[in-house]
Order: sequence, then structure tokens, then C-alpha cells
Amino acid sequence: MNEMGVTTNSAFLCLFTSASAFGSPIVQMAQQTVNTAIDSLSAALKSNIIPNQEYFLQGSILDSSVEVLLHRLRGLCDNVDTTLETFHDHEMCFSIRGPNNAQPALQLRVRRSLDHNGMPMQLRYIGQPEIGDKSRPTVLRNSIDIGTSNTVVEFLTELGCRKDFEYLAKGYMFRKGRMKITVFKVFKIDETRKMSGGAFESLTALTHSYLVELSVLAPSGQDAIADDMRCFAEQLRPLVQLEKIDYKRLVHGP
Repeated sequence: MNEMGVTTNSAFLCLFTSASAFGSPIVQMAQQTVNTAIDSLSAALKSNIIPNQEYFLQGSILDSSVEVLLHRLRGLCDNVDTTLETFHDHEMCFSIRGPNNAQPALQLRVRRSLDHNGMPMQLRYIGQPEIGDKSRPTVLRNSIDIGTSNTVVEFLTELGCRKDFEYLAKGYMFRKGRMKITVFKVFKIDETRKMSGGAFESLTALTHSYLVELSVLAPSGQDAIADDMRCFAEQLRPLVQLEKIDYKRLVHGP
């Protein structure tokens, strides 16, 4: 197993080891299932059959130009025979640290669809982005998505996870082969205006632009995907420039 596969497995082991330290009935009942899941995950990672790496590029476009970009994407992508595919999701971001804070905080995200209440919620682990390899045209990070029941937030709280922030994402989704392209706006959540059933009365956009993300989930060792993504991104210029974003530089400065 390569280094990133070990990192992914270690992250989940950290999460569920922390869970065993809690004595709640929910965690105790789930422990046997968790152990089986860890064994299955380890076997899948060793066989290199699980899509545990995400290649991605990001950019943004002003509200005034987004219609031109959508028209360009309809001409380039596969799923545009009828109407545009839209999404409206609520995402919550959690973190948890291992015993004695010996390891960096584990980042977990929970996303639910506000347009399709009957769909499973999605639990996602996201690792630290790898920026350093200048020969790779995309950012690379560990990523695993799991469909869950609607009690996943309560479960994470029982494990000791802390909710760091949450937001709403509303926009459009396109596909080109294995590539997924999303064009969406981020909205601030006002808990005082939250309606019954988890809906939100009004939305306040954080910016006057749309975020644009190009991503592919794949098993480890498929770096040729990054070249395909670079070629696709070049077809969107000069409307939007999709590039590798180093979040550490955004936080700490150059």
C-alpha cells in the first residue's frame, strides 16, 4: 500500500480508536460493526480497488459571467441533453483529535441534500492536500465518501467530534467522463431563521462570485487523470482559470 493509502487507513483507525474510549451505548453497540468495517477497508486499500484519492482544481467566476460559463460547459460535458443538473446541499464540517492529541485533527464532512430529503446523507473524510509535486498539474488529497443514515451527526457527536462550521452550497453539476465539474455559490447559515424540518427561510451569499471545482475520485496511482483534467481546464479559459490552490498560503501569507 502506498503512503497515501496508509494515511487514509490511519485516519479512520484514529477515529474509531477514539470512539472506543467513549462508554455510550451507541458506540458500544457499533464497535463490532466498526471493527469489521476497518478490516474490510484495509483489505480494499491493499487491493487498490477503492477510489480513495481525489484530484482537483479550483477557481471562481463573477456572477455576471456565470451564464457564459454554463453555456460553455453544456457544449463540453456529457449530461446536458435535457435540463441542467442542479444541487442544493447543506454541509457540516467536523474535526476530532486522537488520544493525547498525538496526531493532527481528523477532518470529516457531512452533506445532505435539501432538494431530495429521502436521499442518504454523505459522510466524507478529506485528507491534507498535497501541493508540493510541481510536475502534477492538480492538487491531490485522500478522500473517502460513505452513504449514511440521518443519525450520522448524532453519531459523530457521540464520538467527540466538534462541528467547526457549516454552509449551504447551491449550483450546477456537470460530468465529462470520470470528471465532475461543479459551479456553485456558498451561502451563510443564519440559525435564527432556520425553519422546521431543516429548511432555511432565506439565504445570504458570502461572495458575488461562483466557485468552480473540477475533480476526479480514483484509486491510487492513476496520475494520468491529472493530465486529462489539465486539458479540460484549458478549454474553460479565459472564462475561469482552474488552478492548484495552496490553502496554507492563503492562511499564513507568502
